[in-house]
Amino acid sequence: MPRETLDHQIHQLQDEILLIGSMVEQAMIDSIDALRRRDINDSKKVYHTDYLINEKRFAIENGILILIATQQPIAHDLRLLTAMLEVTTELERMGDYAKGIAKINIKLAGSDINLPMVEIDRMAELGISMLHRSLTAFIDENPNQASLIPLEDDEVDSLYVQIYNKVVKDMIANPQEIDSSNLILWIAHNLERMADRVTNICERTVFIATGELLELDSTDDEDSE
Repeated sequence: MPRETLDHQIHQLQDEILLIGSMVEQAMIDSIDALRRRDINDSKKVYHTDYLINEKRFAIENGILILIATQQPIAHDLRLLTAMLEVTTELERMGDYAKGIAKINIKLAGSDINLPMVEIDRMAELGISMLHRSLTAFIDENPNQASLIPLEDDEVDSLYVQIYNKVVKDMIANPQEIDSSNLILWIAHNLERMADRVTNICERTVFIATGELLELDSTDDEDSE
């Protein structure tokens, strides 16, 4: 395959990654907005359209695997394509987090439990912004920018702790709301994990540029799903 053709196919795959990224961003925006308004119908829309993100992921992965199998890329091209596989997986999981928040809002239907929306909104805002900029750094292959984004995860973690403390106090004051309170913790957990997966994307950006796979986040929170 001529170099120009390979580059063109890689660029097409990158465009698809940006597309699935925008789908995930919108899913999270819609999910949090429905939660804020306690709109069950809009949450159901987010929940039921998650399959579109899944389909996009599988289409991208199939395109990448075909390119690897047929062109046997080496060095930078191989690092880029394998990193794209990882990033696509991370994005699909973030879509699952948006779906999960929508599901929780549906489960909370009829409950008048107080939601810590100030902290939830801020966590979502940070996570979506981090995701958007991490994908830009990934496509631009900018390791310097990618290395800076995970530093913002500290604020996300801090907000998670704030929500956790509030919810635990509510559990103590209102034991009858323990089940609903646990669901609120899962909302915060999903948003916290979204930021962690953004860090993984940033690590892949550094890997493409340098060939080194480094941990950019110094915190010791392993994937617990």
